[in-house]
Amino acid sequence: MDTLRPQFWTLPLTALTRAEWEALCDGCGQCCLHKLEDDDTGEILPTNVACKLLDTGTAQCKDYRNRKAYVPDCLRLTMRNVADQHWLPRTCAYRLRAEGDPLPSWHYLISGSRETVREAGISVIGRVICETEAGPLEHHLVDWPDAGDQQAFGDWEA
Repeated sequence: MDTLRPQFWTLPLTALTRAEWEALCDGCGQCCLHKLEDDDTGEILPTNVACKLLDTGTAQCKDYRNRKAYVPDCLRLTMRNVADQHWLPRTCAYRLRAEGDPLPSWHYLISGSRETVREAGISVIGRVICETEAGPLEHHLVDWPDAGDQQAFGDWEA
């Protein structure tokens, strides 16, 4: 079993072990939401519609290991492809580290608590609907906040 090195999250992504790479995820669930692309501008438009495998109460994949069998177009983030995934939220730990930025204070590796991602308003828990219940994605466009935008969620819920 891999052990996690102290402050491994400060290392370049290429220096991480597989276990460290997996532990870098803050568990927000935003990467498991459907997105639309504006045909005219190419802009990625986020929705509050979750993949059928995302547990909307925990923001965790219900079958992470076998997800590609159920969702063939599920993208596996790797050290090689993460820098090309511009649709990842600006708060994503993988994106932050790929761009050389530090993790935010609410990330569990910094705060010591898995709850701080939710307290900061970054987690999708309680704010999304499953794709099997949603209907047309166009009816579910949202403006997901970044860490400093905690008030943007306000009273908004799925």
